[in-house]
Amino acid sequence: MSEFRSTPDGRITDERPWWDVFPWWSLIIVTLLAWMGWQIIDSPDYRLAWERIIPGLALTLQSTVYAFGISLFIALLAGTGQMSRNVVIRNLARTYVEFVRGIPMLPLIFTVALIVVPELTELLNARLTKWFDWEFKLSFQMRATVTLAVIYGAYMAEIFRGGIQSIPPGQSEAGRSLGLSRRQTMKSVVLPQAMRAIIPPMGNDFIAILKDTSLLSVLGALEITQRARQFSASTFKFREGYFVSAFIYLVLTLSLSVLLGVLERRMTRDREGER
Repeated sequence: MSEFRSTPDGRITDERPWWDVFPWWSLIIVTLLAWMGWQIIDSPDYRLAWERIIPGLALTLQSTVYAFGISLFIALLAGTGQMSRNVVIRNLARTYVEFVRGIPMLPLIFTVALIVVPELTELLNARLTKWFDWEFKLSFQMRATVTLAVIYGAYMAEIFRGGIQSIPPGQSEAGRSLGLSRRQTMKSVVLPQAMRAIIPPMGNDFIAILKDTSLLSVLGALEITQRARQFSASTFKFREGYFVSAFIYLVLTLSLSVLLGVLERRMTRDREGER
């Protein structure tokens, strides 16, 4: 509920004062980042930690992009599969989503990376060797990335399903009345409209994947967290190692959050003034 107040010139307004709407939190965060950055520049120990840890940034970003791309494909299949009229496809998609979402991420990472992916690779290679005399080799880094994609594919599938179901049924009926098949209607009518509701939460999941690449350190992937662990264990400079890793993650996630906010404002520009 809006609160009315008097302005200095005697007018009554429901506008909140600037000090009430100013994003003080952003000022605090920027100040904190500036202080952390100064510590890294000014202290030799923090600079050493930075030099040892920053090479892991490339692997972190690479794993994030690959995992997000693969999970998008999985999520699209699982999300639309849950709404399929085929009882087998619908139940298989639902089983995958509920199974993955029902297990904590860390044991699921071990299960998928150390059991499921190697066994599926072995089965695939049995056929490839027999037919083409060639083996499919998956690096441990890529195995970890695929694991993250399989996990987030289940969560993102619910985003696709919710976004598609948010489109009024009349839109699908309009597409069918134009002679489009159910698949064509989904591709050309429903999905383009659903993307407005899907993209913002997808952006949040991209940031979540970036942060959860730190869990790949349990598999030995040399990303930021693993390099911080190695540096801290070898030098006993735990404060410097984890301080620098926290600074890098904070810069990455806040930068992406700002970009995501800009994207959301651009996508909802035509809704300004709606009640």
